[in-house]
Amino acid sequence: MAGETTITLTGNLVDDPELRFTTAGAAVAKFRVASTPRTFDRQTNEWRDGESLFLTCSVWRQAAENAAESLTRGMRVIVTGRLKQRTYDDREGVKRTVFELDVEDVGPSLLRATATVTKAGHHKAPQQPQQPAADPWTTQAPAAPQYAAEPPF
Repeated sequence: MAGETTITLTGNLVDDPELRFTTAGAAVAKFRVASTPRTFDRQTNEWRDGESLFLTCSVWRQAAENAAESLTRGMRVIVTGRLKQRTYDDREGVKRTVFELDVEDVGPSLLRATATVTKAGHHKAPQQPQQPAADPWTTQAPAAPQYAAEPPF
């Protein structure tokens, strides 16, 4: 949507993704990412860590199931999504504001690691092909030759 704040965040998973299902059956996985900026100090010839940002992230549907199965605590990830602000009252009645990321895409960072990708299957029921209505003015084409279901490469 126009006007939404989309960000890309690189950091480490604080916890394993927690997978849950809504009452309607939609999967949602929540996880937190810690992102710490680093700068190089030329005078001391050392890297310095800045203040860490901890951001709660939510990913939905098939991507949620894939994230819960693929990602683990401590893993370096790249997350892209829409930044959301939410206000609520805590148990003591104090109004709190939090920022969360509604995830569009998430995956492991390959900067210092490798990954093996396995294409996830779809969970939709196969649809029956619809038969065209019989047209008395057409002629039947000869049967097509049978080929293997898989290409040879």
